[in-house]
Order: sequence, then C-alpha cells, then structure tokens
Amino acid sequence: MSSSIKIATLGTPRIGPRRELKTALEAYWAHRIGEKELRETAARLRADNWARQKAAGVTVIPSNDFSFYDHVLDTSVMVGAIPETYGWKTGGVTLGTYFAMARGSQGADGEGACGCPHANHGAPAQEMTKWFDTNYHYMVPEFTAGQRFTLASLKAVDEYREAQHLGYETRPVLLGPVTFLKLGKSKDPALDPLTLLDALLPVYLDVLRRLAANGAEWVQIDEPCLVLDLDAAERDALKKTYRRFADALPSLKIMLATYFGALGDNLDTALSLPVAGLHLDLSRAPQQLDDVLAKAPPGLVLSLGVIDGRNVWRADLAAILDRLEPVVAKRGTDHIQLAPSCSLLHTPVDLELERDLDADVKSWLAFGVQKMGELSALGRALSEGRATVAPALEAASAALAARRASPKVHDAAVRQRLAAVTPQMALRRAPYAERAAVQRRRFGFPLFPTTTIGSFPQTAEVRKARAAHAKGALTDAEYDSFLREETARTIRWQEVAGLDVLVHGEFERNDMVQYFGEKLSGFAFTKNGWVQSYGSRCVRPPILYGDVSRPEPMTVGWWHFAQSQTDRPMKGMLTGPVTILNWSFVRDDVARSVACRQIALAIRDEVADLEKAGAPMIQIDEAALREGLPLRRADWKTYLDWAINAFRLASSGVANETQIHTHMCYSEFNDIIDAIAAMDADVISIETSRSKMELLDAFRSFKYPNEIGPGVYDIHSPRVPGVLEMTALLKLARERLSDRQLWVNPDCGLKTRRWEEVRPALENMVAAAKALRSAS
Repeated sequence: MSSSIKIATLGTPRIGPRRELKTALEAYWAHRIGEKELRETAARLRADNWARQKAAGVTVIPSNDFSFYDHVLDTSVMVGAIPETYGWKTGGVTLGTYFAMARGSQGADGEGACGCPHANHGAPAQEMTKWFDTNYHYMVPEFTAGQRFTLASLKAVDEYREAQHLGYETRPVLLGPVTFLKLGKSKDPALDPLTLLDALLPVYLDVLRRLAANGAEWVQIDEPCLVLDLDAAERDALKKTYRRFADALPSLKIMLATYFGALGDNLDTALSLPVAGLHLDLSRAPQQLDDVLAKAPPGLVLSLGVIDGRNVWRADLAAILDRLEPVVAKRGTDHIQLAPSCSLLHTPVDLELERDLDADVKSWLAFGVQKMGELSALGRALSEGRATVAPALEAASAALAARRASPKVHDAAVRQRLAAVTPQMALRRAPYAERAAVQRRRFGFPLFPTTTIGSFPQTAEVRKARAAHAKGALTDAEYDSFLREETARTIRWQEVAGLDVLVHGEFERNDMVQYFGEKLSGFAFTKNGWVQSYGSRCVRPPILYGDVSRPEPMTVGWWHFAQSQTDRPMKGMLTGPVTILNWSFVRDDVARSVACRQIALAIRDEVADLEKAGAPMIQIDEAALREGLPLRRADWKTYLDWAINAFRLASSGVANETQIHTHMCYSEFNDIIDAIAAMDADVISIETSRSKMELLDAFRSFKYPNEIGPGVYDIHSPRVPGVLEMTALLKLARERLSDRQLWVNPDCGLKTRRWEEVRPALENMVAAAKALRSAS
C-alpha cells in the first residue's frame, strides 16, 4: 500500500550504480563512441533512476536532475550565459561547446579537446569551485556588463517529456535564478551579478511556461542561497523573482528547496514568497522546524528533509517518527512531504552492491536506495500507523544499538592519547622567519623553484596492474616491481625536465584519502560506493566509523625508495587530517573536531617517521580545508580554530630545517587568509590558473609571511598551456607577492591527466620559471 504522505528525493545520483556515465563520457572524449551512443547511455541512466525511485516507494520523482557534467553548467547553457571565447552565437548549444566550457579545448592540432572539429579551439575551461560546503565541484557562471540571456537549451522540458513518455509524472528541478547569479562571477569587478536579474527572469519564465504547457503541475526550484548570510538586496531579489513567477503562472506550483543549513534570519523572507511548498534541511538544522511550524501559513506544503542526504548512516526511524507524528497531526498528510535533507547526488547509489563490506558496518549504513526505503517506511508509519512497518523500525533500532555498543567503534587508548595533547604540540620550534633562513641554507634553491603537487598520471597500465593485483592475477612481488619501475621512470623524467623538487608519483595509491584510510584503524571501504566529484570524476569516500590510530608507517618505504633514485629533494606526501575528515563519510556519534584530532595524531606519527628516515620536506595536503567552512560567517571561527589546530598538531613536531608544505585546491579562501597564515606551513600551493590569479587578491592587503606556489597549469583540463600563458600568470602573482616567496607548480595533482599532456605542460612550466629567473 502506498503512503498518502508524498515521498520525494529532490534529486538522485547521475553516474549510475557502476559509474556507467563516467565510462561513456570518457569513451566519448576519447572518440571511441559517438554522440548518439553517449546520449543513449544517458537516457538509460535516467530511465533506470526513475524506475529505481518508483520501486522504492518514491511518489515525487524528479526530472532534470541528470547532467552530463554539472547542473550549474546546464543552467548557464539553458540561459545562454556562454562566454564569447566558446564561439557560440545563437541556436542550440552543441555538446562540443558544452564540454569546452567544462574542460577547455586545445586547438593546437586543429581539433578541440571537446571532440568538436570546428570550433572552440584553444579555449580554457570555465572556472570551477566547490558547491557550497560539499566535495562536488560546479562550473562558475561567467557574466559580463550588459549580459544578454536567451533560452538556449530545452533540456528541462525535454527530460520532463521523456519521463512522461515512459509513464512517470515527475517534478522538474531547476537551479533558482538568485542562487545561480550569486554563484556566478564577472571579470568586471564593478558588476554585481544580481543586477542582471531582470534580464534573466524572462528566460526562466519561458522555461516554466513550457513545462506547464506540457503538463507539469509542480516544479522544484532550488535556492540554497537561502541558508547563507543574505543582505537586503538579495532578499528583495528573491521576493521579486517569486512574485514574477506567481503573477505570470498562478496555477504552477513551486516547491522552493533549501538545503545545507538553516534558514535562520532568512526564514521570514522564505515564508513570504508566493510558493506552494518549502523544503527544509532537518538533518543539518533540525532546530528550525519549530520556528517554521510557528510561522508557516496553513496551506504551505512543507517538505521535511529528515533523512541525511550527505552521509551514509542508517536513520533512527523511531526517533524521527517521535518528532514527526505531532507535526502530521497538526498540519495533515496533504501538507507534508518527506524527503532527504538534500539531493541524493551526494550519496552512493545502492548498499546492496557491497558484497565484501564488514557485516556489522554494513548493517549500520544506508545508501541512496536504502534512504528511499527509509523515507517510504516513515511515510507509511505516519499515514497508516507504526505497526505497518514494525520490522523496519525494529531493525533500525537494533542496528543503532549495536553500533553504539560495538568494540569496533571504541578504542580507549586513542581517547587517552587525545586527552594528553598539549597546546605546545601544535607549535613549531621556531617562528617562520628563523625556519626560512635555515631552510634556504639547506636547499639553496633558485628563485621560483619548481615542483608538482604529488601524483603523476595513473595510466591505463597502472590501473590494469592494480586491478590484476586486486584479483590475485599479479603477485605482491610482481606488483611491487611494477610500481618501482613506474616510480623510477617518473623520477628520471622529472630530473630531465628540470624540476627542482621531485615527487614519487603516488602510483601505489588508489586515492589520496582512501590510501591512508586503508592503513588507519576506524575506516571501512566500499567497492561501489561512488559519488560524483565533477564531470566523470568520481570518488569512493571512506567510511569513518570508529576511533582512529596508525598501526604502522604508511608511506616511509615508498619515500625511501624514491629518494634513493635521485640526488634532488624528494617530498614526503601525506593527506592532512581535515581533508581526510571532509572527504570521508564521518561518524555522527562524536564531534567532527574530535574525529579530526584523532586523525591528526595518526598523521603526526607518520610525519615523525618520515623525518627520521631523512625526508627533507613533507607535504601535508589540506585540499578540503575551505570546503568544511560553515556557510554562515558567525560559525566560521569555531570550525577554523579546530581545523587549523588539527593541521598544526599533525605538522608541528619536526625540526626547523624540515620544510612543511601543504596544498589547497579549487577553494576560494581570500576571506579566511588569516586562518591560512595561521597554519604556519612553510610553503602552500593553491589553485589559481582558472581564476587568473584572482585568489591572490587577498595578498594585496594581507602581508602573507610564508612561501606560496600559485598554480599555473589547470590540471582539470586536457589543454596544454604555453610558456607565455604561464609566464603571464606568474607576472600577475609577482604583483601581489615577492619573488622570494613564489614557487611554481600546477594547480593540483596530475593523476587524472595523460602523459601526452603532462610532459609538455610541465616542460613549459619549467621554461616559464627559467624565463622569470633570467629576467629578474
């Protein structure tokens, strides 16, 4: 029996249970399949998603939540916000143009990286950054003064009609216009994107009219900006937008979706908007429900995000029912919908694909399909009584009790060690100025020393060998020999290319977080727990379920082998505690700060062992530091205090002559530059190439004391930047920083790129550094 309370998902994973979209995209980019085959794969994935939701009891099924690359990019294309560099003038937008915006295009040999043989040659990709505080990346919309918008894609309408044809009545999903403008940027610093709202709204209205004309009764419009700090102009923009929608289309019902936090001081604004429904994230912000109930008009449909859409833990169904039963009794089943806190884009597809996961840990988890089942059970219990789903409630309660009591979760020694940490353990032995003098004498680098971030291409041969080893077709000794040959070859190439500081390439590592999690206690791993990071890039976040410790050294052997192959400095490569935390599915039974400090102590042990083995410099990547920043400024200090302390706890036990590096990628941190400086890393490398060094603007007024490597090579695009392009970026960096501070490096690790791209790009990078030295 289906529930009279409607069950929604807001959105589902696009990639497929076994990353079918990734496989198809990469085959298309490599010209192994054509556009027809790619679109057929996409259609199958959409059909499967709709069928999967219906089978799980979902009654409000979304459409237009699929994307070939990114839903924000889809919105830019929908409204014709396509920069001139991509060659589009009017009419439909080709996949060639779309992928050029996402990935850039080379153009040097007459063919774009997008696979388009005619246009977009030599165009860089659009800037990319993190979607709110997640590890999902979106393509930043780019606006110009006098920006004209035009309907350039009917994707939202086409996919709604596609679902109709298959027998599914869906609720189309659109990214809201105010959030879209807030996510965008202009190269003209004087242009406030919000001033473009009047020009943008007619395109949205056109799309909404077409959806209504094709039978859509409801449309979901996502405005997650409502959980941010908004000023009066932004609130007025929201009021103007939804009044225009209501006036033009009074019969179309809008479900306004907010997520990733509480409405807070935007609650009155949200409730004043003429919409039919409002979605609330009650996982991140359960406390807001009472305020909403007290103020919401009786006819407003409340979509209650009671299941965590960003983590993998099984829900406490009985406790949720205790909270919801009075709400349903007051508002009635017609004015309540149940949903995850946000789109299920951020969770793996199906736990049942995990055959080898520890049975206890598996019993504590729920992936996308299971979360739909939890929502369905809650809906039935609220509509028909708890007795109708008694087995599901009992199983959930038993799993929760078992997890709380499990010895796999609790380690007294770890907690005792954490309690013994002193403030001095998070301090270097001398201030940076003294350390820098010692390190310059030790290394004797020229101006603009060159290095890379850590990884080198994980080629088909590397992936094949890893898979063969995992299946037992390659012995440990054979696999080790293969990895040593790859490492030695890469080191020799770096020497020939002229890099000043080398890395070993990380061929033994499957992922920068998973590799360490597999060697630490308290983590579990999946085989098919994939989550989209951007485009075809997917990750399998580790599941941090218990107390963390390091049983034995994790990287020392590989560093020692690599250093034995060269006389040049070889960096030890580690992932930092904050990044391991933020890129994992984290236990919810202790504070995140506690889990992070446990990881920091484990990394501290590894740093000490690397230094003891002779490592002259150790890089501790904190790529996800900015990503974990709370969305409300009032909450920043608490997070930054414990996050920065965790990095310093991991990194500060070394001698003055040991150089500590860190890396942060695709995160805007101009507004937290004080905290970045407080990390006290000797050298920090950051992404700056796509933003054309914009991220360094903070250094015009803030006198950053330590050394910094602003990225000059966008590794998320297949295009190879030239020497002049890199030199121009470095000249921009020199306007903000002194020559003595500057290092030269790519934006990020190179594992996803091909050697055919990496070799010329790094050779150009070294040439750019040498050109600046000779001109200095």
